[in-house]
Amino acid sequence: MMQQSKPEGLNCPVDATLRLIGGKYKALILWHLIDGAQRYGALSRIISQATPKMLTQQLRELERDGLIHRKVFPVVPPRVEYSLSAFGESLLPVLNIMYQWGEGYMKERGIPITCSMKARSEA
Repeated sequence: MMQQSKPEGLNCPVDATLRLIGGKYKALILWHLIDGAQRYGALSRIISQATPKMLTQQLRELERDGLIHRKVFPVVPPRVEYSLSAFGESLLPVLNIMYQWGEGYMKERGIPITCSMKARSEA
């Protein structure tokens, strides 16, 4: 893991986790990168509720925090792929628990699950 300066006012493990994945679409982005690299356009289609500005901002923050890699291919037009870093992959158990908890919450309240997400087995 890369050495970074201590974020201002950080003194709680839950706060540390939420600062990294607590953005509006960060957990969804990470979830959709579990199976492999995705291009910006694919992420935009999958997370259609995110505006281009918000999606770009969330991707930049995830990259800045070392959770994802951004690979730019030297072609015209530019092609960019995003993938999980090893540090990002360490969040898989957290993301799985979030999915399972949300699934139980929705089932208990009779809310249909209509997204394409499925529970993942941990690698």
